[in-house]
Amino acid sequence: MQNNDRSTVANPSAETLALSSPQPPDQPQPLTNPHRRKFLGQMGQMSAALAVGSLAAPQLAAAEAKPQVTGNPGGNARAAEAFAVRLAAATAEATIPIPSHQTNGDAQRYPDGSANYTKCVLQDGIDRVNPNAYALYLKAAASGSPEDWANVPMGGTRTLNGPQGAYAYTLVGTDAQQLGSSPSLANQEPEVVVPAPPPIASAQAGTEMIEHYWGALLRDTAFIDYPTSPLAAAACAELTAQPTYTGPRNQYGQVTPNLLFRGGNPGETIGPYMSQLITTPTTFGALPLPMQFITYLPGINYMMDPVTYQQVQNGISTGLLDQPDPTPRYLHNGRGLGGYTHVDVLYEAFFLAYLTLSSLNVPLNPGNPYVVGSFNQNGFGTFGGPDFAASVADVSVRALNATWFQKWVVHNRNRPEVGGALVYLAKTGQSNSVQARVNQNLLNSQAVKQTYETFDTWFLPQAFPEGSPAHPAYPTGHGTVAGACITVLKFFYDGAYVIPNPTQPSDDGLSLLPYTGADAGQITVNGELNKLAHNISFGHGIHAGIHWRSDTDISIQVGEAFAISYLQDKARTYNEKFTINITKIDGTIATISNQ
Repeated sequence: MQNNDRSTVANPSAETLALSSPQPPDQPQPLTNPHRRKFLGQMGQMSAALAVGSLAAPQLAAAEAKPQVTGNPGGNARAAEAFAVRLAAATAEATIPIPSHQTNGDAQRYPDGSANYTKCVLQDGIDRVNPNAYALYLKAAASGSPEDWANVPMGGTRTLNGPQGAYAYTLVGTDAQQLGSSPSLANQEPEVVVPAPPPIASAQAGTEMIEHYWGALLRDTAFIDYPTSPLAAAACAELTAQPTYTGPRNQYGQVTPNLLFRGGNPGETIGPYMSQLITTPTTFGALPLPMQFITYLPGINYMMDPVTYQQVQNGISTGLLDQPDPTPRYLHNGRGLGGYTHVDVLYEAFFLAYLTLSSLNVPLNPGNPYVVGSFNQNGFGTFGGPDFAASVADVSVRALNATWFQKWVVHNRNRPEVGGALVYLAKTGQSNSVQARVNQNLLNSQAVKQTYETFDTWFLPQAFPEGSPAHPAYPTGHGTVAGACITVLKFFYDGAYVIPNPTQPSDDGLSLLPYTGADAGQITVNGELNKLAHNISFGHGIHAGIHWRSDTDISIQVGEAFAISYLQDKARTYNEKFTINITKIDGTIATISNQ
């Protein structure tokens, strides 16, 4: 064993992931939300020996007493072994402590709900949810009862996006309520790794909103043109001056055009803005995939006036529709990237990355049991193409439900469009209509001033007619799925492999140009997977105006944590013996092994 990660199958009681947290918000509040998962805390106190003794022995004895079935290799012995594998995985997962889920305190700070997610629930005004509807909404989230959810009054015909997923269980990987916990070592308390998001009035939330306003202003500027864009230079200057900006900076502490709207994990600031794994043409079997997409026409933004904003918050259609660009283009600017994530199948970009890795003949992870030592077999249903492809899809929905638990049951974080509405109320002298406030760094920002001068609005311009999806912001689904899927791909492929002949989209997205930067020889599979995770989540976040930077940053870590638990359980099922190392997004190593 090479570390103390819980990701090492041979040591299921060892310390699990400890994910880095942003600066803790003021007065985080513990979640007091009893529901049916409370039995996991009781199960966590059972020993593995007791579980095996009370559950496994009678079942195994019964299986062995049955007659042998002709034509069934392994017979009853295999059935008993299958049961033991499942029981061992379930027992290991059940003993993980439940972390103390912390909220940012905004629900208690602003009882009128003006700082929390209430979109589509009946609204009485700008950022003013109907009090009775809000009470029923909170009751439903706390109970998880489908009947309680059915009783929540809605403001229009738009429905809430999948809250029942918050209460779903998984048979592979860590349960949603336990995810983010470290098993106790020497009586230590479980570590919280899904921290409370920044409160709406905090300087960090203000800084994230400043970034959003610049994202809207730069939505139609090609990434390749950032170095020469005056708007990009102004955005960099203002973000550099914000002490609470959490994006990457250069060695002098500056945000540069090359770093604008990027993530800061290893490899993400190297090479072009867009990952090679979403721009390189590939094939899906015999079907050519040129990696050019239908997105949206430039210059069209939404929800910039009180009437349409209020209609959207009530879930009422504004009658406005997306305006597709009929010309397929490489993803080359914020609008195109946002437009792609608006309609993608949630794990689509990572399935495409799998196809690209395959077509580039990227070597397998060195720990793959078929890399060396096997001269008459190859991987297929295990450690082969079908396993690779199906695992990307499988891990995504399981990680997604884990995120939905955090969204609906724990954090209930508002969307950036709400922050924009609070700016509107402040700038028009209506702040007293609600309890929530935004930070002065946002109200006094150059980004807000420039937006008003450009678009004649204080609202945050949205890329889609309906604004954000109809579910809370934190964590983000795209980000969690991204973190999970790239971790699975790292499990199967050699992350240190350098991608040859890198390219980048032209400023109109119609062609690919050779990338000749000084760092062209440093573009690795792991770096481009890390970059792809932020590309996709920021496409559905900063570039579209619908998710906060902190949503994405923690979500990728949550997805990675779930995927490692998923791979740990999955490792028990392989007949091949192996030890595989994965470089996590923070640069440390996780080990998955069944030896």
